[in-house]
Amino acid sequence: MSIGTARAYTVSEVSAQTGLSAHTLRWYEQVGLLDPVHRDAAGRRRYSEDDLGRLGFLLKLRSTGMPVRDMIRFVELSRLENDAGVAEKLQILVDHRERVLTQINALQEDLKVIEFKIDIYSGIEAS
Repeated sequence: MSIGTARAYTVSEVSAQTGLSAHTLRWYEQVGLLDPVHRDAAGRRRYSEDDLGRLGFLLKLRSTGMPVRDMIRFVELSRLENDAGVAEKLQILVDHRERVLTQINALQEDLKVIEFKIDIYSGIEAS
């Protein structure tokens, strides 16, 4: 389906593409992570390419552990005119990057322990 000349996506299509349930998509809209979604003549939600782009970014933030409150603040700042909010958006992302890098370092340390155990068990099995 198209909105004007742009492609529009149904809830099912967006759910399939993102892995988010219809309930979660509605919740993202309710809490303000998504702008109000366009509706067709029958009142069914129709998502735009812009909606999908925002969802893709939000999913990256969420999968890397950004709290929803920070995601909401980031989106609120994105709605401001001109360059208002850019400094705060930058700080939100810089802070989040630091948390992600800390997580990556911790996972790398965990992986070293796992690899050590694999080496031990591989040696035992080869004997």
